[in-house]
Amino acid sequence: MKKDSALTNFKKTKSLLEKIIEMLENDEYCIDIMQQNLAAIGLLKSAHQSLMEDHLHNCFAKAINSKQEKKKLEMVEEILKVTKLANK
Repeated sequence: MKKDSALTNFKKTKSLLEKIIEMLENDEYCIDIMQQNLAAIGLLKSAHQSLMEDHLHNCFAKAINSKQEKKKLEMVEEILKVTKLANK
């Protein structure tokens, strides 16, 4: 399940953020801190992708296959909103 993958990435990110904070507090080399920061960003992007895939395969698919036109439109709008936010 994609949610498990996302959860794993969030936990890794949490640990990495604690390391980054410690690095900053210890005045470690800026480039090393930036590399760790980029690793955290990568994990968060991967978690987002996993959640999106899970949502599309489950919640979105159920809504699109239903007969409720309002629900279909709401789901499409939600996907568009989240996609816009992710691309900022």
